[in-house]
Amino acid sequence: MTLTYNAKKIYENWFDSKSELEESNASFLEDYLNFLGDISEVINIDEKTRLSVIIASLCVSKGAKSSFKSFIRAALNVGISAKEIREILYQAVPYAGLGKVEDCIFLADEIFNERYIEPENMPKKSREGRGERGLEIQRKLFPAVDKFIASMPNDQKHIMEFLSQNCFGDFYARDGLSLELRELLTFVYITTLGFAKPQLLGHIAANFGIGNDRAKLISVVTTLIPFIGYPSALNALSAINEISSSKN
Repeated sequence: MTLTYNAKKIYENWFDSKSELEESNASFLEDYLNFLGDISEVINIDEKTRLSVIIASLCVSKGAKSSFKSFIRAALNVGISAKEIREILYQAVPYAGLGKVEDCIFLADEIFNERYIEPENMPKKSREGRGERGLEIQRKLFPAVDKFIASMPNDQKHIMEFLSQNCFGDFYARDGLSLELRELLTFVYITTLGFAKPQLLGHIAANFGIGNDRAKLISVVTTLIPFIGYPSALNALSAINEISSSKN
């Protein structure tokens, strides 16, 4: 394969061994790696963040098992801990459902076992007070959340309680990742899933509010193009533009 400087650096630093694609699909792999190298030239996120969002995207994508394992190894190679990888996967569950994520949790464990890594167990938070704990996080991200909850029909309020208790109180409140990264990952999950535009717009606004600015979100979308394709990437950019316009 004839690789650019950036592509060669990625291939050597991220991946442990020769890809199976190189044996039977070398020309495709060359183009793919060179495009990853092209992306390196225009994004402004660090390598750990780049691989974190790739893992987040792959774990909610069906049929990405081989790529997922390769990028778990890559993440470990650049210094992302097994504990952090697990947190990325766990947080995907309230957004994509266990059915999409469970296999990836097991696949990641295979790689940890392969490398004799025993992930650190995170201290378990008490279930007591988890609703208020989650609501406190929601208020940081969504200043109008109390009004939104109050506006819900009575027969749907339990869903909002679950959202505070479970999504935010059980998952966002876990140790291991910063709130800024967790909110960035949520943007990735929803972008990759390719639906739920109201939630996508809401989480873009939340990212802006917590310090993940327009340039960072565009870098994340650019990073994800080889993994989600151009239609989903362009939809995400359109949503970013919509929120940016509303704030001007």
